[in-house]
Amino acid sequence: MSNSSFQFKQFSVSQERCAMKVGTDGTLLGAWSPGGKCILDIGTGTGLIALMMAQRFPEAEVTGVDIDHDTALQARENVALSPFAERITIVEADIRQYAGQFDCIVSNPPFFEDSLLCPDSQRTKARHTVDLTFASLFQAVKSLLSDDGVFSLIVPFNFKNRVLEEAALTGFFLTSDWSVKTTPRKAPKRFLLSFALHPKENVDTGAGILEDAPGQRSEWYRQLTDDFYIR
Repeated sequence: MSNSSFQFKQFSVSQERCAMKVGTDGTLLGAWSPGGKCILDIGTGTGLIALMMAQRFPEAEVTGVDIDHDTALQARENVALSPFAERITIVEADIRQYAGQFDCIVSNPPFFEDSLLCPDSQRTKARHTVDLTFASLFQAVKSLLSDDGVFSLIVPFNFKNRVLEEAALTGFFLTSDWSVKTTPRKAPKRFLLSFALHPKENVDTGAGILEDAPGQRSEWYRQLTDDFYIR
């Protein structure tokens, strides 16, 4: 497998023109997120999460939005070569100016806020909150999410509190909160979070581990991604 492409069981992802490559974060979110019948992937990148959601929810119509021209073109190419081409639409747009209504929204958002910006403007858009802050992300989601819909995202452990604050300020309620460790002895590295516009009686909580030992996928991660990864 070359670095320019990644092969999954039912589809392949080319990524040479995308700033953000296929990685564990996107795969985790695409395999974990609750679904719906009308799904929006914000910052779709290669189209990976949109493709995974289309595979998991065969009745769903999926839209992937990305602000970068070359990235959107590559996502369209990946979708066109997949078995889900008729159910996925890739749109080049600024999500803050996009209109529609969805019962499921997912995002693997940019999260670097104060670190040194990359000279590559495409990579800066993909990794830094220069164009899309957490506040503007939640505001955009609120205008796009149906009353009974769910918004899911993955964030680094040190950004969780910031995300919870922005969610509360925008009128969202936490519905799922899963921590993810790299190995059993390490602290959580990522959080998978879901939000809704109305409170849930019981927040779904859990903890996942990626590897039991170096190079050995945990049972949790194996089961979560079994429909996607080629062994």
